[in-house]
Amino acid sequence: MDWRKLERDLIEIRRDLHRYPEAAWTEFRTSSLVAERLERLGYKPQVGLDTVETSAVMGRPSEEEIDRHIERALTQGGNAAWIEAMRRYPGVVAVLDTGRPGPVVSLRFDIDCVDVDEDALPGHRPVREGFASVNPHLMHACGHDAHTAIGLGVAEVLTAREGLLNGTVRLIFQPGEEGCRGAYAMTRKGVVDGSDYFLAMHIGGGVPSGTFGLNSLGYLGTTKLDVHFTGRPAHAAGAPHEGRNALLAAATAALGLHAIAPHRDGAMRVNVGVLNAGTGRNVIAEHADMKVETRGENQEIADYVYARAVEVLNGAAAMYGTTVELVKAGAGTTASGDEELVARAKEAVLALNCFREVVDTVRTGGSEDATWMMRRVQEQGGQATYMALGSDIAAPHHNGGFDLDERSIIQGVRAVVAITENLLSSK
Repeated sequence: MDWRKLERDLIEIRRDLHRYPEAAWTEFRTSSLVAERLERLGYKPQVGLDTVETSAVMGRPSEEEIDRHIERALTQGGNAAWIEAMRRYPGVVAVLDTGRPGPVVSLRFDIDCVDVDEDALPGHRPVREGFASVNPHLMHACGHDAHTAIGLGVAEVLTAREGLLNGTVRLIFQPGEEGCRGAYAMTRKGVVDGSDYFLAMHIGGGVPSGTFGLNSLGYLGTTKLDVHFTGRPAHAAGAPHEGRNALLAAATAALGLHAIAPHRDGAMRVNVGVLNAGTGRNVIAEHADMKVETRGENQEIADYVYARAVEVLNGAAAMYGTTVELVKAGAGTTASGDEELVARAKEAVLALNCFREVVDTVRTGGSEDATWMMRRVQEQGGQATYMALGSDIAAPHHNGGFDLDERSIIQGVRAVVAITENLLSSK
């Protein structure tokens, strides 16, 4: 394997994906190029509707928006045949079956971007070197462009080294990680069922270049809610008693949500990120829209804060005589790595001698929907872990100035390949 050539190829792929980012459930160009490359490597990719359970999809744009995103993907170099094969849903799964008995290892790589404008400052490297996002309000500000490149690198190396393996590798390129919108639908489709081992990984996250974390702990269970209050408009001076004020219902709900009592047994979070309401200063507001998220340190706490949030929202609606509609726009659960798998991963990564430091655990924040896949595998008797690939970053994740140390990409490939080979070794 010419590792230097592969590294150059993967950096080029990462930069191409960075230039053409796609948000959750709109990753048609990305998925088509992933499928195209996997097919060239000898895989038979499954795409789109063959990889997701539509009844479990959360936070997907309207069909009119999907039309626009498909058209954009085609104009920006997407593979038309693969986009058509997706049937309006992105996502790719490919299988390397050695034909020899052995375990099943599932590897997950997320592919979507963040809803953020990329910095246009000349000192920002993607601007300086010509691969900054060309899609307004969209940017790979979390490193999923690198994750996708790593996944394709792993696919190439494992194909070349297939003779050293026993068993099966599943490569899962997941849409909709941001907002925890995609993994649940793939899990419900069964893409990780029957897995003996499951691996996922994130780049950066406060872990410096040259460090590799074997077990990421601290992801919070979460629910994302889109909330719509409907009231009755009226003249604010002439007939205020005839109105039902959706704006006040939403404002009351926002304050009430942030006043939910903390749980005795651990950390919880509530946030109202968006509140839009009203049409004019002299009109009782008929409509109000909110975007809300709840989180908990474990599933019990996550369930508690979500249930209280629903009570607050319904109570605020009743107080002002409005109605309220709640739509789940995303969800994640909690999970932790299995000690035996972590130990085997450590053995494999240490043998590479390409990291300055290999640590057993990394404390994380936020939420991660690969936890659905982890939990499913563990419930079926398999083992799972979520790893951390160190990379120095130019600005925090989800910031317009984000960039990463591209030297970490090939290290990520080598680590995932080494662990997979350890699990499927024919020696």
